[in-house]
Amino acid sequence: MPDGSLHDASVLLNGARKGRGATTNPAVRFDRHSTVAFDDGWDTLGEDATDLPPLATTLIKDSSRSAIAWNDSPDIGFDRSINPYRGCEHGCIYCFARPTHAYLGFSPGLDFETKLIFKPQVAELLEKELRKPGYRVGPMAMGTNTDPYQPVERTLKLTRAVLEVLERFNHPIGIVTKSSGVLRDIDILSRMAERGLARVCLSITTLDGALARILEPRAASPQKRLDALTKLSEAGIPTAVLAAPMIPAVNDMELERILERAAAHGAQRAGYVLLRLPLEIVGLFEAWLREHMPDRAERVMSLVRQTREGAAYNSRIGQRQTGTGPYAEMLGHRFQVAVRRLGLDRTKQGHTSQAGLRCDLFSVPPKPGEATQLALF
Repeated sequence: MPDGSLHDASVLLNGARKGRGATTNPAVRFDRHSTVAFDDGWDTLGEDATDLPPLATTLIKDSSRSAIAWNDSPDIGFDRSINPYRGCEHGCIYCFARPTHAYLGFSPGLDFETKLIFKPQVAELLEKELRKPGYRVGPMAMGTNTDPYQPVERTLKLTRAVLEVLERFNHPIGIVTKSSGVLRDIDILSRMAERGLARVCLSITTLDGALARILEPRAASPQKRLDALTKLSEAGIPTAVLAAPMIPAVNDMELERILERAAAHGAQRAGYVLLRLPLEIVGLFEAWLREHMPDRAERVMSLVRQTREGAAYNSRIGQRQTGTGPYAEMLGHRFQVAVRRLGLDRTKQGHTSQAGLRCDLFSVPPKPGEATQLALF
């Protein structure tokens, strides 16, 4: 178990924390014992929860021996991905990746956004895997679990190191992000895009800045994401918008407007995902609703259950991205109508389309010094 897996008592106090999305830090589901905050009858718990200091971000090194994650899910539009980070400082309360933090001994709540695991050797590991004789090229996906351009990327620059490797190998890449930080790598991405090797998707949940600040507190503002779409498109990089997640009675009314604004800023493709609440996310999301939207919490959860056959979530492949029932069908129809009207090519829900990314240019470059040695013969 990584160092720092024990929860501080202050972290376990419920309530909104400045700059963080989750309002709770539930116990790790695999742990036999857990710690909870307890009021001793003297109202000290309420006093302790007053004016709590901001939670600092802790970085922990990952010792993984591989960089590429493989999947064979038929409703996911890629078979391989790479994630330089585990956990995400953006703090999106709805993030479907939150439960994966439990495998590391951390809570999917506040731990997920404050205890970040990073892979310092991710670029070197990736290069080794791409050089293996049995490797068969296919579009690589980034941003499928946690955001490759979350705030710590500014200093660690692991995503840029990955892109440098992929560019040298002429390997296709599709990126999904909520950050305008992707513009830092526009030099690499534009060169790759010229060869049909790169595509970027900006995920936009809402156009309401106030709502964005509580839904995804450390992600780029909606306007910055739209501006990033424009700059990427102007640089010749194919772009897409992902309207996700659509949350009933919270942001679902914005679907068409998000697509319209994205199209006006250069997006060429579009996708959407209905809110997913697997495992601990149900409790985290309900606590968030009670904290920020107590007047409509019951209504929101009722609509969610209508799309999941009466449950808070249904993980059935083929339905988990879009849900079922009249409400889900109406949302899907609205998306299709808007996409046709705006001239956006429809993609699989939840993913940038990998169609059009070239795989025929892939080549293994010589290792440093190899070219010089071969020239001697």
